[in-house]
Amino acid sequence: MKDAKHANYTQLDHKVDIVGEQGVVILTSLQAYEQFAWCREYFSQQPQEGYFIWVKRSQPQPITTSIVMCSQYVTQNSLNLVVVDQDVQAEMINTCAAQRGNLYGKHIGHTKIVVKENARFKVKHVHSWGKDDTVNSNLELTLKRGSEVSYSQRCNHAPLKLTLENINYLDEYASLNYAATVLSEQGQIEMYDDTYLNGRKSNGISRVKMIARENTRLHAQSRMFANAAGTGHLDCMGLLLGDNSDIVAIPELINKNRDASLTHEASVGKISEEVLNYLRSRGLTEDEAIDLVVTGFLGEEENVVIDGVPVSSKTYM
Repeated sequence: MKDAKHANYTQLDHKVDIVGEQGVVILTSLQAYEQFAWCREYFSQQPQEGYFIWVKRSQPQPITTSIVMCSQYVTQNSLNLVVVDQDVQAEMINTCAAQRGNLYGKHIGHTKIVVKENARFKVKHVHSWGKDDTVNSNLELTLKRGSEVSYSQRCNHAPLKLTLENINYLDEYASLNYAATVLSEQGQIEMYDDTYLNGRKSNGISRVKMIARENTRLHAQSRMFANAAGTGHLDCMGLLLGDNSDIVAIPELINKNRDASLTHEASVGKISEEVLNYLRSRGLTEDEAIDLVVTGFLGEEENVVIDGVPVSSKTYM
């Protein structure tokens, strides 16, 4: 397969800058809507802003997108579409952020990603917001036959109100590894993800990690639907660190095929006193010990290492 070079989409408030290279078509969503009749079926309405990325060839460097709020009281409403062609291998890094903390902005993002047969796609999506912003992020993933997707979504600076929603459709032999991590203080967070195993031997994993500091309301609902003989797993974990906060974690398994296998794990609690005492005995303050554990808990795959020994996140609580 031929390679495409690095490509980039940047949006500051509503001003857009695009850099595209061979093998990747990058347009605004409105341009794509007007140029490509086939892509209109993916948009619920004619888009006014947002990006269209069509990955036609494998490429060695990540495609990057950056949507940033820079001005006070700005409202962004992005309709985005990403299409990865058959047999293509690609990676994307997305950033959605506020430039500073006192903007009182509103960000709405609706993204559809279609990964065609036997393609491989890896996405890292980073959120970083001001404490007074309002954010609604909606993601829809469609995995065609034999495709593989790894999608990591992280928000270490949550806004006043944050809603993360994603829905995933898996055809036969498709594989999805979805992970979402959120750390919030003085915020209202709602997280919803639904995964549909629609083809035989499809495989879906959904992991949600949540940390609630002071004055936080955090609600997470994950559902796995087996409409065919696939395999699915849900993992919901929460750390409650602050006062006047609560976490609600709801995993649901809906099996409609006797040959499917669905499992889940869920836990919400505080940091283990044994772990904190051990770290304090090694010379860390309580705040330093908590920060170390939080860093490890929020890690995508890596574990906290104490005296050279990896400690699984399941032992934190």
